[in-house]
Amino acid sequence: MAVYDIEKFRKRMQDLTGHNRTLTGKACSDAPAVKCHNGTFVGTETDGVRSYKGIPYAVPPVGERRWKAPEPAPEDSGVYEARYFGKSCIQTEAASERASLYMQGEDCLTLNIWTSAGEEESSGGKPVMVFIHGGSYGWGGTADPLYDGHNLVRRRRNVVLVTINYRIGLFGFIDFSKVRGGEAYRESGNLGLLDQICALSWIRRNIRGFGGDPGNVTLFGESAGASSVSLLPLIDSAKGLFRRVIAESGSIAFTYSREEAQTLTEKLLEETGASCMEELAALDEDRIRAVNGKLNDHAVFPVRDGIVLPEDLYEAYRAGRGSGVDMLIGTNADETRYWIGEMGGWVNYWCAAPVFVRSIIHGFREEDRPLAEAFLTLQKGSAVHRATEFFNELIFRVPSIAQASFHAGNGGNTYMYYWTKKSAIPHFGACHAVELAYVFGNLEETIYTGKKADKKLSDTVQDMWVRFAAAGNPGTEEYPWEKYEASGRMTMLLGDDIRMVSDPFKENRVLIEPLLVYRYNGNYDQTGMVVKYLKKAAGQTALRLVLAGTAAVSVNRLLSRRK
Repeated sequence: MAVYDIEKFRKRMQDLTGHNRTLTGKACSDAPAVKCHNGTFVGTETDGVRSYKGIPYAVPPVGERRWKAPEPAPEDSGVYEARYFGKSCIQTEAASERASLYMQGEDCLTLNIWTSAGEEESSGGKPVMVFIHGGSYGWGGTADPLYDGHNLVRRRRNVVLVTINYRIGLFGFIDFSKVRGGEAYRESGNLGLLDQICALSWIRRNIRGFGGDPGNVTLFGESAGASSVSLLPLIDSAKGLFRRVIAESGSIAFTYSREEAQTLTEKLLEETGASCMEELAALDEDRIRAVNGKLNDHAVFPVRDGIVLPEDLYEAYRAGRGSGVDMLIGTNADETRYWIGEMGGWVNYWCAAPVFVRSIIHGFREEDRPLAEAFLTLQKGSAVHRATEFFNELIFRVPSIAQASFHAGNGGNTYMYYWTKKSAIPHFGACHAVELAYVFGNLEETIYTGKKADKKLSDTVQDMWVRFAAAGNPGTEEYPWEKYEASGRMTMLLGDDIRMVSDPFKENRVLIEPLLVYRYNGNYDQTGMVVKYLKKAAGQTALRLVLAGTAAVSVNRLLSRRK
């Protein structure tokens, strides 16, 4: 049984679709308008909140600009409607990513702004919160109703909220370094990140006209967006464009080496028959759209290319390259149960997750496999529960802990949370993305929560996020928040129970930390291999036999050797 109703979502997105016009005469006389360097943008006002949607921040990356670094939007004296979201980047439709059901195109580099009515001409002193959407760097966009900023700004009038589109999939993250002619595309593996930096430059130049303080910008993102805000502090060209980051369920772990990234490049060449960059650049948009759909399993994350990103990101944080940026980071208790929906339901997930764990452990060196086996032995419950915990720790929580620890160790102002509020969707638990409805205050958006979100928890979390954006401390009067340091590892639980705890699930962390050397990133390429394996399996009985046992390992003995 499908978890999501794609046709219902498609109708919802079609109702949001529209095209912003060039305005003349008195067409904008009664509407809110803000003059920016690249035009005057005319928005709308509802319930005391003004919104400006689909503002271009860069030259369209089309034609000869495809797969090139973004070029900032030029000066423009025109007047433009800003009522509708810009296009989502080209991507394969997915029910769980509603922006994929919105209109798509290569010309996708736009942003959206929400601000309190009547305050655009103020001193420009409000903190600015910039949201970067998730979607495994291959899906998503700002048109998703979950990311609409109206409710957050209506309740938190002291902030300006911005959401940005960036290139994803084949358009945003593909390494051409080994393709003939690729020397002219040396940054192609990280174009989506460069788009984000270009958007931040536009914000710094223009946000004062919307009431925002260009010197007090906080980035926040979820999943690939959280990975993005974790990577941006390490990029030289992003320095000075923001002061704080909030990383929800993502970290520097979501990256590829250049060697790993080559699979997608090779598949693209094979699928298109191209042999050089000239032939790839000549492909029309529809052709690449079709190819993108065939290569979803091989899509990559940002590339540790040594050009845009350091080749060793953990070492970069350890060396203090992210210093000077405040960080709030955390994960959810049941992150990977989100993929129940992606895999088509609980039965598929129940079958696949333990097999996937086995394939990962098989790739470890022989001397490291006992750590993984000890971890599985330590967990209670069924094989699928143990697998879920393994993924939660290896892909999400422990990489975030490592990032936070290195950042705090260099004097970075750091805070950690652990989300425990569960979804009402059967088996989902406190899954990946479940917190987004709470953060944005979009309580009726139940795609991940399963029912209307808890308003009290939403109000509390919004207070925390906005306080952090304003002054660098997410604590409230009711819930003081201690800084995260490697000594105490103080972490805020966010759910039905809100409180500080020290080093939660220490045993899990100690066993998984040594396995971070494998730089496992949860890529879809490996997921695809597991799914193909399952299709060939003789049946669930055979699968149960494959999944059944976990080697008997003395967990206490292993833990005693590690702190």
